[in-house]
Amino acid sequence: MNILLIGSGGREHALAWAIVNSPLTGRLHVAPGNAGIADEAICVALDTSDPSAVIAYCRDHEIGLVVVGPEGPLVAGLVDELTDAGIKAFGPRKAPASLEGSKGFTKDLCARAAIPTAAYGRFTDAAAAKAYIAKVGAPIVVKADGLAAGKGVVVAMTEAEALAAVDACFDGEFGAAGAEVVVEEFLEGEEASLFVLSDGRNVLPLASAQDHKRVGEGDTGPNTGGMGAYSPAPVMTPELTERAMREIVEPTVATLASEGTPFVGVLYAGLMMTKDGPKLIEYNVRFGDPECQVLMMRLKDDIVTLMLACIDGTLDKVGARWRDEVALTVVLAANGYPGVYDKGTVIHGLEALEGDPALKVFHAGTRRDEDGRLLANGGRVLNVTALGRTVAEARERAYAAIERIDWPEGFCRRDIGWRAVAREDGTA
Repeated sequence: MNILLIGSGGREHALAWAIVNSPLTGRLHVAPGNAGIADEAICVALDTSDPSAVIAYCRDHEIGLVVVGPEGPLVAGLVDELTDAGIKAFGPRKAPASLEGSKGFTKDLCARAAIPTAAYGRFTDAAAAKAYIAKVGAPIVVKADGLAAGKGVVVAMTEAEALAAVDACFDGEFGAAGAEVVVEEFLEGEEASLFVLSDGRNVLPLASAQDHKRVGEGDTGPNTGGMGAYSPAPVMTPELTERAMREIVEPTVATLASEGTPFVGVLYAGLMMTKDGPKLIEYNVRFGDPECQVLMMRLKDDIVTLMLACIDGTLDKVGARWRDEVALTVVLAANGYPGVYDKGTVIHGLEALEGDPALKVFHAGTRRDEDGRLLANGGRVLNVTALGRTVAEARERAYAAIERIDWPEGFCRRDIGWRAVAREDGTA
C-alpha cells in the first residue's frame, strides 16, 4: 500500500526508514520531510494543517495509511478528519490526544483513575499559582498546560525561579500553551520513558528509553527537545516495567475507553522512578524524538504491521521483538540552540559514514540547496545513532562517527548515556 507520513524531524526520518523496509509498503510519501528523508521516500509540499488538503492528497495518490508523526496535528484532530473520511490513520483522535495537549487533562485523569503521579494544582491566573507555590515551597515544577515543543517545563529549585516561570507563562513566552499553568510537586528519582501501543482496548509494551532533555553536560542548562537517548533504559527493570504497566498505563487506557474516548496509537509515558515506585510525569501521544530513533534501530518486527493492528483492533494478535543490542543516539544541534541559532551552514562528511549496519545518521533539521549541498535548517539537525553490545560500546561508536562529520557550526553533548555507563562500570 502507499503510505503518507506527516512530519519533518529525526523521528520522522527514523519512521520513514522503518516503514520503507516493510513488505507492506508500496510508495512512501512524506510531508514535508527533510534532506535525509528524501533519500528514502517522496517528499511533498503539503499543508498538513489543512485536513481537506491531506484528504485530497490521499485520494489522488491512493494512500492506504497515514502515519502522523508530530503531536501538533494529533492534538488538532487530523486523525478524526482522516478516519471520518474513510482513510486509515495511525495516531489518537483529538479527545484522547489531550493527554499531551493538556497537562491538566492528564493530571485530572490520574486523579480519577488513582494513577500515581505528583501532587498538583491547575491555575488560570498568576496570583493563584504564586500563592500555591508559596504554600508548597521549592523545589517545585511549573508547566505550561499546552504544547510547547518540550520547552514549557521549569524545574524550579527556588521559589524565585518558580515565580519567574509562572510570569513567563502568563506573559506569553509559550503562546497559547501558557494560558493555563500546572504546578507540580517535585519528584526525586531517575527518569525513564516507556513506550506502548494501544488499539483502544489491548495494550502492547514496546521498549524503554532514557532521554537527555537538558542542553548541557551533567544535565545542566535549559530544557530542549532532547539532546540524545538510548534504549533500553537499565533503570526500567522487568519488575518496574510490569508495575508501570499495571499501575499507570493500563488504567489510563481503560479509563479513556470507559469514557468513550479510546486511545489508538503509541503512548509514551514519561516516568520517575521514586522510592515509592514509578510515578507518571507526563504522557506524549506519539513517538519521542530522539527516542524513536533508538527504538526503530532495535525493533525487529514490521512497524507497519504493528500500526495496522492498532487501527484494526487486533493488537492482541501481534507481538514486538527487539534486538539484544543497545541503541544510542546523539543529537548534533546548531550552535546557540535552544536559543538563537543560524540556519544555512554547510555540513560535510556524512557519505563516509554510510554502509555500516550498526550506524545510522537520521536527519532532523536539514535541506539541500540547488547545488546539492547539505545545509542545517533547524535547531536539532542530525541524530547519530549506533548499536552496541553495551551502552558504552554504542556510545563510543556514535561519538567516533561524530568526529568524522565536518560541521564547525554544530555541537553535541558529550555525556549521552552517562547514567547507564556508570551502572555498567560499577561507578553508579
